[in-house]
Amino acid sequence: MTGKNTVILAGCGNMGFAMLKGWLASGALQAGDVYVVEPSEQLRSRAGELGVNVAAGASDLPHELNPALVILAVKPQAVDAVLPDYARFADAGSTVVSVAAGITIARFEEKLGANAAIIRVMPNTPAAVGAGMMVLCANSRVGEASMEFARTLMAASGDVAVIDDESLMDAVTAVSGSGPAYLFHMIEALTEAARTAGLPDEIAAQLARQTIYGAAVYAHESGVEPGTLREQVTSPQGTTEAALSVLMKDGRLTKLMTEAVEAARKRSVELGK
Repeated sequence: MTGKNTVILAGCGNMGFAMLKGWLASGALQAGDVYVVEPSEQLRSRAGELGVNVAAGASDLPHELNPALVILAVKPQAVDAVLPDYARFADAGSTVVSVAAGITIARFEEKLGANAAIIRVMPNTPAAVGAGMMVLCANSRVGEASMEFARTLMAASGDVAVIDDESLMDAVTAVSGSGPAYLFHMIEALTEAARTAGLPDEIAAQLARQTIYGAAVYAHESGVEPGTLREQVTSPQGTTEAALSVLMKDGRLTKLMTEAVEAARKRSVELGK
């Protein structure tokens, strides 16, 4: 039960289950190499249907288990209560990976010891459909092989970036962590604008969702700078130019987004104290 690809997944709620499905579907992990710890019988049963090993608590795991990674996918407020259950794995050399928002590496070192290898991950909700943004930050005890393994697993849920300065995680949280909500609100706003322009509710919602989805996919897949894509859509003295003269006047949308991101970053700093 020791292997370079063996993983404990502690917590298999929405985020944990989404990551688990991605690992198995991509072939990054084999079902037999995953040990899911989930106290909820319903959620544990759901995970078990994928063929992975399941347990109600860490004490139910095989004593000889020595995983490469222990991935904590529990809510931030549950971290302190859960960590002691996995200290033995950290002591034995397993790298602990956390997707709990706002919990610093120092907090994990405080609970698990200064020699514990810790990777902190900031995911976002599109990870549930394999389109997430996963940002990793590790302490100096994490080995190259463990870091690469963690990157491979997170890549099954979307794009991956690595930062060296953990203090930047507050900015990451404000941009990609909270960012999906900004776009969801943009869909709401565009839908309401479409209704005001006279479109039926169902058509208004369809146009708003698909337009923003299509534009995001196009921006991602084309490899062209967003400013260039904007210019390609904007005909001189046309309809798009008329709309952008409102959105871009005095940089109003950029200023608004900058204020929003800064508000989220400051709140992230406060929550991390």
